[in-house]
Amino acid sequence: MKTNTILLILLFCSIPVLAESTENYLGVWQTIDDKTKRPRSLITLSMVSSELTAHITKIYPKEGDIKDPICQKCKGDLKNRSVIGLNILTGMNFDGEVWTDGEILDPDNGKHYDAKIWLEGERLMVRGYIGFFFRTQEWVRLETKND
Repeated sequence: MKTNTILLILLFCSIPVLAESTENYLGVWQTIDDKTKRPRSLITLSMVSSELTAHITKIYPKEGDIKDPICQKCKGDLKNRSVIGLNILTGMNFDGEVWTDGEILDPDNGKHYDAKIWLEGERLMVRGYIGFFFRTQEWVRLETKND
């Protein structure tokens, strides 16, 4: 009986720690173009139920680009939808340190990639991969959910 009580106390004490660590991911993040090293977009990470979502909230178009692009190469319900407002992250699970097991959408080519997301200091590391091939981007925090 005493052991069960101690286990319950430890369980309930660990839940706020998990919730607090997921909060570190929430807020507005700026993506950086791999080639030009200039800002590319703003992404808002938030929680819907227990799922991490990532909506594109702003695009910084290059000269000659469309200011409000549509996802022409996306499939299904996402085809020809505005890129602004698009949720590019689905099915992510948090293991206490890293978000895994979900997918990220690249609206430029309409493809979904397996995803892994983790923090390194104030940088969000976002990895999309197929098998052993991957690309990792660093996203820069602009504001937290509580700002």
